[in-house]
Amino acid sequence: MSDTSLITNTTCLHVSNLEKSVEWYVSAFSVVVVKEVETPAYKSAFIALDGEEKGKPVSARDGVIELRYLKNAPANAKIYNGNTDPYRGFGHLCFSVSNIQEAQKHLLSQNVEFKKKLEDGRQKSIAFILDPDHYWVELIENEINKQPNEYNLSSNKMNHTMVRVKDPVKSLEFYKGTLGMKLFSKRDHPDAKFTLYFLGYEHNEGYVEGIEERTPQACRQSIIELTHNWGSENDDSEYYVFGKDESVIGFDHFSVSSKDSASFIKKLESQNVKFISNDGTSATIADPDGWKVEIHSYDYLN
Repeated sequence: MSDTSLITNTTCLHVSNLEKSVEWYVSAFSVVVVKEVETPAYKSAFIALDGEEKGKPVSARDGVIELRYLKNAPANAKIYNGNTDPYRGFGHLCFSVSNIQEAQKHLLSQNVEFKKKLEDGRQKSIAFILDPDHYWVELIENEINKQPNEYNLSSNKMNHTMVRVKDPVKSLEFYKGTLGMKLFSKRDHPDAKFTLYFLGYEHNEGYVEGIEERTPQACRQSIIELTHNWGSENDDSEYYVFGKDESVIGFDHFSVSSKDSASFIKKLESQNVKFISNDGTSATIADPDGWKVEIHSYDYLN
């Protein structure tokens, strides 16, 4: 029997100034700091939208972003947002909003830097903004309680995290077969020669994979978006995972949590999974591209 308590929990990004980054996300999206953690190596703020998840332990939530400041980073360390050569791998975070036109007005009033406004380019339904470390943050619309002339902050969702993958066959086998996620939708873009795969946990037994429409999907949190640029499976030079070069930092990991992480980890031990660490109740594994996935229990961070 599959574990119906599994959720996609956090996305971890390294930041250069923790206080500045927290302030930016609070102002832009009305997130709150739900947990702060400090170790000899780093200091983290766990931020999330505090609607339906309010009161839950951090590790029992979805839609959490961990902003992590490394205390002992090399003096020459530089944060890469994952969208500049030669370190192209991580792509972006994405928040969905009730009224994207009004959200753009709000963000412009906050002097947020835009990578792409709604009116720019061919896709008029999405925008991209830049956080203090120039991580890309996509904006899409979820239409939750949409009202004219209103940016309804309570309807925001931390919708997805995008990373690039070399071979979608291997990646889908890992996220679906190994981790037990469902494929919400697949979107081909033949003109630009790339395909998007949106995955996450869905425990409804009658759920039909691969056909979810954009608006219902935009109402979810903590989706993982895998981007496959056609032909990348034959090119080892295009993809870089942070951690291979100590002077390059950026996106660090996803996390998955469960009420019974020990049983889930034991199941993973019986499969052909690369473990980076494992103490029996929490573990870190690597996907086919080397992206790290942490596994822990709901009470991991109380």
